[in-house]
This record gives sequence, C-alpha cells and structure tokens, in this order.
Amino acid sequence: MIDRQTIDKIFEAARIEEVVGDFVNLKKRGANLLGLCPFHNEKTPSFNVSPARGIYKCFGCGKGGNPVNFIMEHEHLTYPEALRHLARKYSIEIEEKEESPEEIQAHNERESLLLVSAFAQQFFTETLLETEEGKAIGLSYFHERGFTNDIVAKFQLGFSPERRNALVEAATAKGYKPEYLETTGLCIKRDDGGLFDRFAGRVMFPIHNVSGRVIAFGGRTLKTDKKVAKYVNSPESPIYHKSNVLYGIYFAKNKIVSNDNCLLVEGYTDVISMHQAGIENVVASSGTSLTVEQIRLIKRYTKNITILYDGDAAGIKASFRGIDLVLEEGMNVKVVLFPEGDDPDSFSKKVGAEELQEFINKESKDFIGFKTGLLLKETQNDPIAKAGLIREIMETISLIPDAISRNVYTTECSRIMNVDEQLLISELNKTRRKNFTKNLKDEEAQQIPESEATQQQVQPQVEKIEQDCEEQERNIIRLLITFGDKPVMPAKALNEEGEEADIFISVAEFIYHDFTADNLHFDNLLYQLIFNEAVKGIEKGIIPDEKYYVQNPDDRISSFAAGIISSPYLLSPQWLEKHKIQTNLEDAQIPKSVKHAIYSLKIKRLMKKISETEELFATATNEEETIAILEQHKQLLDIKREIATKELGRVVLK
Repeated sequence: MIDRQTIDKIFEAARIEEVVGDFVNLKKRGANLLGLCPFHNEKTPSFNVSPARGIYKCFGCGKGGNPVNFIMEHEHLTYPEALRHLARKYSIEIEEKEESPEEIQAHNERESLLLVSAFAQQFFTETLLETEEGKAIGLSYFHERGFTNDIVAKFQLGFSPERRNALVEAATAKGYKPEYLETTGLCIKRDDGGLFDRFAGRVMFPIHNVSGRVIAFGGRTLKTDKKVAKYVNSPESPIYHKSNVLYGIYFAKNKIVSNDNCLLVEGYTDVISMHQAGIENVVASSGTSLTVEQIRLIKRYTKNITILYDGDAAGIKASFRGIDLVLEEGMNVKVVLFPEGDDPDSFSKKVGAEELQEFINKESKDFIGFKTGLLLKETQNDPIAKAGLIREIMETISLIPDAISRNVYTTECSRIMNVDEQLLISELNKTRRKNFTKNLKDEEAQQIPESEATQQQVQPQVEKIEQDCEEQERNIIRLLITFGDKPVMPAKALNEEGEEADIFISVAEFIYHDFTADNLHFDNLLYQLIFNEAVKGIEKGIIPDEKYYVQNPDDRISSFAAGIISSPYLLSPQWLEKHKIQTNLEDAQIPKSVKHAIYSLKIKRLMKKISETEELFATATNEEETIAILEQHKQLLDIKREIATKELGRVVLK
C-alpha cells in the first residue's frame, strides 16, 4: 500500500500541463492551456488545462480531473497504478507501508501460487500439443469445435492427462510445494494425505487476470457419463476470486477500448469462437451471475455493455438482476438474442465475421424494449400481472443514476405499455425516494456512480419531486467545493484564558451545521456523496478546500470538482481598464452567496410542500381533515414568507 506521504509527494510533483502534455499538444490561452480532447473526436479545441489549479476539463465531453485522473482515464489504469506511473515519471521513490511478517508471508505465498499456476498452464499446453494422449483426445476435441491451432495457442488451451497424479509428479519434481498445488485447487488432498489432480482427463481453459497471469482454470470433461460434472472450475484462492474475474479480459481489453463497447457472453468457448471470428471485444462471466465487481472491471475500459443471450428464456429471466446491476453502475446496456437453438459459439461458426458483426449491430436492443417484449406476452388479458410488470420495469429504471436516461426510458415504457407517463413518473419518484432513504442509512450504499450528464447545469424538467431543486443543490455544492475553506461569518469563542476571542466559521462548516440542524439532505446522490466527504473532513478537524476534492481518490468526486471549478470563459481586464466598469467577483461576497444558496434551497423545498398540501386539500373527505390541511398550509406559507423577506429579500427561483 502506498502511504499518504508518498501520495502527497506525487500530487505536489505532478504538473498537470506536463502530464497532459505527454499525450496532448497544448497551446497557451491566457492563464490556461488549450488542446484537442484525447477522449473524444473533435476538430475545435475544447480541452482546457489549468496549471494554477492543477486540473484539466473538456467542455465538449465533460471529462475532467487531476493528473492522476488523467492517467487513469487515458491509460486505463487503477488509482494505485496511476500513482506508480507518475512516481516513475517524476523519479519519486514509492514508500510502501511497512509490511508485517504476516503481510510479507502473504505476498510471498501469492507469488508462489501464481508461479505454480503458470507451471500448470505450461504443463497442460505441452500435454495437449506434444503427447499422443493430448493430441488424440484434447486437440482433436478442439479441432472438432472448429478451433484453429493459432487460437488454441493464443488462449493457452491444454489437456490434463487421465492419470490422476500426472501434474502432482511433474510439479513436485520441479520443486513446487504440494501445499501450493492444494491451495490453488489444482490438486485435492486424499484421506491418506496424498494429492491427486483435480482436472484429470479434462481439456483445460486457463483463466488470466488483467495483466495476463494465469490465476485459475476451467476443465471440461469429454466423457458422456452424466454423473461426471461437465465443467469443473478452480475453487476460490488467494489469487482467484471468481466474482472479480472475467474470462478473456486480458485478450479483450484493448479492443473494448477501441470499440467503446464490451460484449458479454456466458462461457469460455463463446469467447474463443468470437475471437476466431474476428470479434475480440468479448468477455465471459464463466457461467456465474454477473457481479458488481465484474461490471466495474468492464467500466475501466468502457461504459457500454452488450449482453449476448442464447434462446433460453428461463436463463434470460434469471439474468435480469445482472442488467439491473449494470444500470445501477451508471453504464449503458443493450441486449442481443440469438436464434433459438444457437449461442454465440454455434452462431459464429455458421456465419462469417462480417455477418456476425452485422447481426449483433442489427439485433441490439435497449433493455426496456427487450424486457417488455419478453414478458409482455405472459401478461396478456391479466391486468394484475401487467401492473406487476410495469412496477418491475420502473424498479429497474429507478436504478439508473442519470436523470436524462431515466426520463427517456420512462417515456419509452409509457409508449410500449400504453400507460400514462405521469403515473410512471409518480411511481418512479416513489421508488427513488424509498431507495434514497435506505441508502442514507448505509454510507457504502451511497457510493453510486453518477453519470456525467448529471454534471450539466441544465436538467430536464421531469421527475418534479427530485429535479426541482437540482439547481439549488448544485449551487450549494459549487460553493462548498470552491469556497469551502473561506470564512463565511464571524463568531465569538472562549480562548484558553476564558476570554472571548474572534473566530471565523468556514463555508464548509456553515453548510454542514445548517444542514445538520435542519436535517437536510441532497436529492442528487452525487452531491450527497460530496457532502458526506466534506463531513468526514470536518469531523476529523480538516477544513476541506478546493484541493481536498480535486485530489480526492474517488474519481467521481475529483472529476466533478474539476468540472465545477472550471470555466470556458475568462473575465477580461478591459471591463475596468477600458470601459471603467467595476465587476463584482463572487469571492468578495461569499457570506451573502452561501446564505442565499441555502435559503433558496429551503424555500424551494417549502414550495414543494405547499404544492403537496394544496393537492391534499382537493382530496379532503371531511371538514376536520380540511381544517388540518389548511392550518398546515398556512404554517408553511408563514415560514416561506419569513425566509423570503428576512433572509432573501427578493428571490427569483428557477
């Protein structure tokens, strides 16, 4: 683990203009630098670099952040990998946290497990290609499946001899410890203490990690005995956690980036066949249910996933949870259904590469059209079942972080299901509120990725309950990030001698205490995440400043912060020098801006409550209920009037 002091050294040394300049041709423009964005195609430069603030921001595609974010995004590296990249660039020695004897032992054991796995792969491959048994059984099977020798070599396929101790003897003869053979799952211990090969008599599919090292195996039997499991996979081990691994990711990652799309299939042979057909941006979940960790692994390379299914309807329904997870991670998902009786492996062998790619492009459907088309037939002439389907679809839509995407899918659902859109919006808001309340109780559940679209200043006027306060919430977060460490108001406190002394309350502290006192929260989950990060700092005695967010290890926070403090415009000095017009900058009136922002949010929330009571008034069923609603309505109006006149003066709310 890289210690905090070393991370700080890297951030201090890494000049954003030098880091970006290694990949982008930058030209001076005022205090900033300008170039063509490396993350999307553009002819007119919109990619800005601010050396003073140490950030980059593209006003075309919206990407932004610090030097570490840039390396992560451009080179597709993890946070620690990006830190190491910059450490090498600036000749900074990485100071690791001193490892305990237990940690050193664990590290050495992990390396030993990787080495024994690499030996096993080589043993299985040599057995396949160089022994009579391997050629007659294993290689002939792969040839029957249509695999060429080149594709066999590329994926390092192999064969485990029928003799149950062949690998045990070969590995121990090379000096590999028996306990490592057992820990990796390559061998199983007998009751008498001896070992036998787990995969004996099976063709072998090595499983590689992102860097290409073998971490596990899948073995397929060629026997027809139904009592024998068709596939046997390596068990969990210190180097293999199946929920974190995707088969073929090492061979697919570059194509996933260049195609900006990842094709997801079920099995090993699906991946291999599609590679042989010339489609290489494909990975497999290896028969397991799709996990959040696997989705986030794909997200390192693209935000677009296309799931390829065979014609098994029951299997498709079971996988709907995986689609929900993809959407919840803020990714775009499409679905392709192969003809009945076909899967990606068999279909790829029937058609050429061009026809296969054309089929995938043509048959790709968004999840809502696919899901409703599949399930709607089951709800015909059954209004209760149809209502349940609608709720299920709205539950799925509610998981999408981006408001614009939610709106589009809600409109599409309204059209397909022939249901009033306002009813769907109401159901969506109810579900979102329920999920949001649940998330607030669990900090980890709040770490929901926010799509770049929510960082735009203009949001669609849909989902009234959630989006009406978007502008006010965004303004508060902007002030928190930009002026968090600046004084907002004077105060008195007793010093060590018991005398009154002047102190100042920072913007961050003022917002924190005001929100806590009134039990306020942000409807926008990204804003709530940023606010929670500020609270963490304040409770540790840190006053969060601009750098606190820009250099945050969570790239959602750092990227948003870089975007919020960036502007495509510069204030011209000619306003004063030539036109004699004194411009009032916001940093000269911070207290007023902060108070105005908070009270604007409060009054907007009050207006929503007033509107709700007016709706209740229209549905009141008796005089007692009517009087209670009227009293509540009057109280809300009085509070609104007091805030508007005393705190805001005259306020224009959008």
